[in-house]
Amino acid sequence: MYTLRNHPRTSFFSKKRLPGALLQLLVVITGLALPVYGQKQITLTASDGVKVYGDFYPAGSNSQPYILLFHQAGSNRAEYAPIAPRLVKLGFNCLAIDQRSGGDLWGRQNETVRGVGHNGEYPDALKDLEAALAWARSSGNNGKVLVWGSSYSAALVFLLAAEHQQEVAGVLAFSPGEYLDAPDAVHDAAAKVSVPIFVTSAKDRNEIVAAKSILAVAPAQQKTQFVPHIAGVHGSSTLREDKNRAGESENWRAVEEFLDNLSKKD
Repeated sequence: MYTLRNHPRTSFFSKKRLPGALLQLLVVITGLALPVYGQKQITLTASDGVKVYGDFYPAGSNSQPYILLFHQAGSNRAEYAPIAPRLVKLGFNCLAIDQRSGGDLWGRQNETVRGVGHNGEYPDALKDLEAALAWARSSGNNGKVLVWGSSYSAALVFLLAAEHQQEVAGVLAFSPGEYLDAPDAVHDAAAKVSVPIFVTSAKDRNEIVAAKSILAVAPAQQKTQFVPHIAGVHGSSTLREDKNRAGESENWRAVEEFLDNLSKKD
């Protein structure tokens, strides 16, 4: 099933939203991410020995699905400070990491980049994504694992899912494109991904076309492209009120509908 969404929809999860005032307690004040109750800082080790730093947001049970959250260029795990708590409320354990290619957006330093000593190349960050997946699988988790990418990591999640087909149960890609060194690397990987896929983008013709092209080659039976009707911005920032005040709610409805449909397949 290939679904193209370009209008707001009401989903099961939209009934469970926190009031805006409460959400503000969980997000960013004056650019600094506040710790969320139950949030845990963790350290992973990638296959090449690089230390990868992350925040784990537990949903209460290892039997509940996991979402692995990967940031965009120049960014860090604080990209998900206002996003992960909302996903936890929907019943998902969340892990957000600092990849070795990133920076100091959101008023927070990328600890993995600091440890490495320099900003890495996009393809090298795949090792960090693999470390997050290995951690989820070795942490007593017996639920599904979904992978979620933003911009360059939205490209990498297709490579991750293609190489770990038995471990990844779904892909969410925000502004995917051919951002990696090898031509058509993302298309080649997407052609091997048969799990449910959700893609979206900024309200930008080039981004929309790029997402559609990648999604088209995937053999998945359940795949959804959401095209913002009101407003959308690049990467996962489209779900942040501070970056997409006009379209944040519309984009959340599309994500929640996809996750709701996925949960009904259990």
